[in-house]
Amino acid sequence: MRTDIVHIGAGELTYEIRNIVNVGTKLQKLGLTTNWENIGDPIMKGEEIPAWMKEIVADAVMQNETYGYCPTKGVLATREFIAAETNKRGGVQIDPEDILFFNGLGDAISKIFGFLKRTARVLVPTPSYTTHSSAEAAHAGDKPLTYILDPNNHWYPDLDDLEKSIKYNPAVAGILIINPDNPTGAVYPTHILKSIVELASRYDLFIVCDEVYHNIVYNGTSTSPLSDVIGDVPAIAMRGISKEMPWPGSRCGWIEVYNGDKDPMFAKYIRSILNAKMVEVCSTTLPQSVYPKLVQHPEYQGYLDERIARYERFSNIAYDTLKDVKGVLVNRPNGAFYMSVCFEDGALNHKQALPIENKEIRDMIESLVAPAGTSVDKRFVYYLLGATGVCVVPLTSFATDLQGFRVTLLERNEDVFRQVFATIGTSIKAYLGSSS
Repeated sequence: MRTDIVHIGAGELTYEIRNIVNVGTKLQKLGLTTNWENIGDPIMKGEEIPAWMKEIVADAVMQNETYGYCPTKGVLATREFIAAETNKRGGVQIDPEDILFFNGLGDAISKIFGFLKRTARVLVPTPSYTTHSSAEAAHAGDKPLTYILDPNNHWYPDLDDLEKSIKYNPAVAGILIINPDNPTGAVYPTHILKSIVELASRYDLFIVCDEVYHNIVYNGTSTSPLSDVIGDVPAIAMRGISKEMPWPGSRCGWIEVYNGDKDPMFAKYIRSILNAKMVEVCSTTLPQSVYPKLVQHPEYQGYLDERIARYERFSNIAYDTLKDVKGVLVNRPNGAFYMSVCFEDGALNHKQALPIENKEIRDMIESLVAPAGTSVDKRFVYYLLGATGVCVVPLTSFATDLQGFRVTLLERNEDVFRQVFATIGTSIKAYLGSSS
């Protein structure tokens, strides 16, 4: 075209979590049976939505008002409920005007990063959930600026690295926290959150905290919501119903703005996000309308507790299966429903492979890993998929140089789950022992 129409950050928008589905689907057509362990969708993995939850939604569908627009910020009664629940915790106090609904947190992430000044950067963790790191990088038209999550220390943030990343990058305006974390499954102790808030206060930054998994914590760990520790620092907490309920297809998430009036520049930035949402009119009305009824239902907490207990059990099965496999570093997940596994430095190379009996599948995998620049962990992931049907995601797709993979804990059938992780463990041993 006579004029370049491509956004400066277009090359940063990647999502291997979904990309690998295209590969797996093609392999299925060649006869491969696939275990999809790549994406955090409990419904796809067979989660049964209880009848009482469906009845609440069905009743709302019969109400005319759920078919109309809601206020731009969201259904007022729902925002009042959320504000009251936040204020009960006794930390920073908010009112319904501090809450803004989006069509899923992907929509919120796009606007939070997209309406920053291009030269203003937000530090994201490494590894980092792809939607966050890609959106931040795309807005700036550059690689994401990161701080380290340490696999040798429970995947906790390296606070020294975080401060250096702030100190030596004057463009840094904010810090992203994902707690509980995706992709690692880490849960951050309150003292770490307080330390990050202290850094933000000292360097005059704002905080974005993705708390979509906040109520999915196990193995005896605990954490605090950002509202409990934020003090006077301007911040945005991100929440939603896609994982906890779970209702990912609702595309319903919201932000809670803390201390929005403490800094004029931050207040103007928040207004720009609201104005961007106003141009779209509003977010989907139905899921907002039913949210208070769902979480206040007498069976809700028991339903959530059952799921959490299963994730805890499966996190331990996964950890126990892989912890003694030579060549990898494994941490026990304590929240959300993911595990990240790292290969030791130098364990992977471009000569390793797994045997694949089906020639068409083998040819396809070999063609996919052949291009120069293919990361060695992606090579392992594709051979694992082609040889066993187990679909995971390369760790390098999460804004990190660490070689490894992310896998979910969502399989409901324990026998199948044990078999999947046994297959992963056996495949790692065979792959690291291969030479061609």
